[in-house]
Amino acid sequence: MNDSASKQGILIVEDDMIIAMVLERMVKKLDHEVIDKVITGKEAIECTREMNPDLILMDIQLKDNIDGIEAMHEIRKTSDVPVIYITGNSDQYNLNRAKETNFVEYLVKPIRMEDLKESFSKAFTDKTV
Repeated sequence: MNDSASKQGILIVEDDMIIAMVLERMVKKLDHEVIDKVITGKEAIECTREMNPDLILMDIQLKDNIDGIEAMHEIRKTSDVPVIYITGNSDQYNLNRAKETNFVEYLVKPIRMEDLKESFSKAFTDKTV
């Protein structure tokens, strides 16, 4: 039985399947549920509309012509779901673009469990208060 007060549904948007699997394990260790894993911006937009996740872990570079930031701009038209960006690139250009989507955290790979735990705490504390 899901304890909806503590377990949150997480959407993982990551085109590297190994990283997606690592993130999924981390999410589960933090006692949350992965509702889906997708690899494109288009899938992220569709999945968010259909499944209404509690949080999105969003890579910036994805497999299609819609990057994670563009996908979040589209998602923001209909949802204020918290997003944590996960990127292999810490350049200022993408950070500035990401700021326009009101993200919770901007994490640079490799991601550590304590970073993700702290980011989840921020996202879910802000959401429930």
